Amino acid sequence: MTTPSDDDAIVLEQPCPIRDVLDRIGDQWSLLILEALAPGTLRFNALRREIGDISRQMLSRTLKQLEQDGFITRTLYAEVPPRVEYALTPLGRSFLEPMQQLVDWAEAHHRTIVAARARYRAEREPA
Repeated sequence: MTTPSDDDAIVLEQPCPIRDVLDRIGDQWSLLILEALAPGTLRFNALRREIGDISRQMLSRTLKQLEQDGFITRTLYAEVPPRVEYALTPLGRSFLEPMQQLVDWAEAHHRTIVAARARYRAEREPA
């Protein structure tokens, strides 16, 4: 009788990998953070400026989730004041190409989707 490996146990904990991964990277901020880190390492405030309208709390929470999933690294430098930098990991870098394809698709089809939503609402609104 064979014993399941650690990798097998991990797979069993996550029965739907598509939902598990898309739930995390498909939120409102993760793709924007990954895109902002694509050119290179950024500090917290520079990252916040790059993204624009994200709150400190939401940026902090999303960075922790991306770090937890292995998309980014957080490096703390023992300086006064402390310096923290964020960078993409190899896993995060590997996601840039499919992410860009999704971004390109969204940009190419956004007008069509918005028009479909408008038609849908118009067909269902009372006259």
